Amino acid sequence: MLAARLRTYLELVRFEHTLFALPFAYVGLMLASRGRTDLRVWLWVTVAMVGARTAAMALNRLIDWKIDALNPRTADRHLPRGLVKPSETLALALIGFALLSWAALNLNPLTARLLPLALLFLTGYSYTKRFTWTCHFWLGLTVGAAAAGGWIAQSARFEAGAYALWAAVTFWIAGFDILYATQDEAFDRQHGVHSLPARFGVAKALRTARWLHLFTWLLFIASGALSGAGVWYYIGVALVGLVLVYEHVLVKPNDLSRVNKAFFEANVVISLGMFVFTLLDVLTR
Repeated sequence: MLAARLRTYLELVRFEHTLFALPFAYVGLMLASRGRTDLRVWLWVTVAMVGARTAAMALNRLIDWKIDALNPRTADRHLPRGLVKPSETLALALIGFALLSWAALNLNPLTARLLPLALLFLTGYSYTKRFTWTCHFWLGLTVGAAAAGGWIAQSARFEAGAYALWAAVTFWIAGFDILYATQDEAFDRQHGVHSLPARFGVAKALRTARWLHLFTWLLFIASGALSGAGVWYYIGVALVGLVLVYEHVLVKPNDLSRVNKAFFEANVVISLGMFVFTLLDVLTR
């Protein structure tokens, strides 16, 4: 019974989507370390990321509960179906925030000082779709902070490479969130939900996503250059470029049937690929 309930909670927060942000927190950590780090930092970064991801997703589900119930694509989620109570969802968010805070306080003084800003981003981005089509960029900034957070957890300071990596992940997340939002263009317009596809149409949204992912690729190169990365890192960046191209081949203005494939499969390859090749680069220096 307990195992079944735990599985329900993991499904509620789409725990598998941690694969988007967690690898980039590790990438930030490794680039900042220039090959020198310790297991303690890895442990607390992992705790922070699990907590942040759980809190953000639980709050998002709670905040968007009524919108999700109206949308045929999301009406079968846990809260609209009554599988999970709102109080349980809020409790999950609070547990996630507690884990994040615990980790931040155990890393270094800068991560502790930045904790209120992290909590603000994690709480606030879910509301942005109610008043601006730039909501995709707010989501990108929030998830991208994981990469900068991993960097700061290791170095205890902001550096140029951290900003470049944060920007790269911001544009990557914003781009694929725009792709995902094309599925709800008609619903968003009808119900006053703000998104870039609803504001400008699917074709312009897809073009915007392509440009954002080009900037992503260039910023990955910049981040490597600023941190002194080696050849394995750049091999990973080259492969990521190919996957980004493939992602955009899958989705066309007149054919959105493969959006989910582009959203999950391609982007997991990107995040895990960057992690693996950055790790290879660190281990071979």
